[in-house]
Amino acid sequence: MIRVLEEKDVDTVAKIWLETNIKAHDFIASNYWKEHYEIIKDMFLQAEIYVYEIEKEIMGFIGLDKEYIEGIFVLDQYQKRGIGKALLNHVKAKKEHLSLNVYQKNLNAILFYQREGFCVQYEDVDKNTGEKEYRMVWNRLGSNLQNEGNLL
Repeated sequence: MIRVLEEKDVDTVAKIWLETNIKAHDFIASNYWKEHYEIIKDMFLQAEIYVYEIEKEIMGFIGLDKEYIEGIFVLDQYQKRGIGKALLNHVKAKKEHLSLNVYQKNLNAILFYQREGFCVQYEDVDKNTGEKEYRMVWNRLGSNLQNEGNLL
């Protein structure tokens, strides 16, 4: 079941955020994520967040700021079971356009987003980490169009 984040979910979601970021971004020091943990945790109730749960256990979530996907986070043991896709489809049904940034070294995420109709718009550098990243976009009407700026 996918539902809106509730206050009682914040600790669980914050732990998923931390664990998933450390694992998916092993090219960034884990202290970077740990140092941002409390700040991010405080921001959760102000964001648009949907959680995926089964039998009251949260397995993952997606966070949005308007049409920008802050991230999709799924616990390691539940990955590759369609949870990320279900969360993404949930927000695709609500939005006309979506965008996100993804680190170039996170190839699994890039391939996931490409399978889901996202295209690379441009390349940039994350000023906080110094890591190269892609801006990827999805448009309901143009999701079938060729990506003229595909950098991959």
